[in-house]
Amino acid sequence: MKVGFVNIFGKPNAGKSTLMNALLGEKLAIVSPKVQTTRHRIKGILTTADYQVILSDTPGIIDPKYKLQEKMMMSVKSALEDADVALLLVDVKDNWQENDELFASLKLKVPSIVVLNKLDTVDKAKLEEAKQYFESKLYCKKAITVSALSGINKKQFINHILPLLPEGEPYFEEDQLTDLSTRFFVAELIREKIFELFSDEIPYHTTVIVTAFQEKNTLIKISADIIVQRETQKAILLGNKGVMIKKLGSMARAEIEKFVDSKVFLELFIKVRPKWRDTDLFLKEYGYNG
Repeated sequence: MKVGFVNIFGKPNAGKSTLMNALLGEKLAIVSPKVQTTRHRIKGILTTADYQVILSDTPGIIDPKYKLQEKMMMSVKSALEDADVALLLVDVKDNWQENDELFASLKLKVPSIVVLNKLDTVDKAKLEEAKQYFESKLYCKKAITVSALSGINKKQFINHILPLLPEGEPYFEEDQLTDLSTRFFVAELIREKIFELFSDEIPYHTTVIVTAFQEKNTLIKISADIIVQRETQKAILLGNKGVMIKKLGSMARAEIEKFVDSKVFLELFIKVRPKWRDTDLFLKEYGYNG
């Protein structure tokens, strides 16, 4: 069977998480209109009788400004190293030259497909021009067009990839969807709601740690710490008389219940850890190992 790692790279907000979720038919990667929502490399596994494609969503490629972002770029580096095929995702309305320079700088040693996303936002002539632009580049095996948000023909998309993959034995069990824990995804879903509810600095100064996950007879009891850098950020998350933390808890619980297919009792606590994004000890404790 065809087996391999198909890793998705691109600028922040190109639609990498949306693309992976669409291909899997499951929401594994959280999404938000804000940039740098994805902080970890997230694997999703597609297995049939003929192939096992291990997809990886990766953080948007940036010039890191603090240690958390350095760890995020280490996740990108690890995905570059084990890729069998690279999907280079471009928002078709974005600056093509900037994307070209970024992709060229990756110095990929594996076949690469440029995926032109958001095809429904430009006319056919512009789309064809974009295809020709990227297909003229040495790193590009072919360019294909999609709209990750409005739907993808999964079979057609995978058929572009399969000829480029090696043959081998599967890495994962047939029914395995990811190699990450339920706790990880619970923390991500809480963090997604922080991105939805709060603007400006709060989402970027925040991380979430699940401290307890207990499966009872009728529900799952979950406790999670929301880590912030300053007392003022804690006050914003709490809101007047705790109104914002209650709203956050309610939204997150509804999303988690869909994910785990069970009733959930969710407790959220806010903890202040100054400069956690630049402290190796905290980053390691919070699961940012690069």
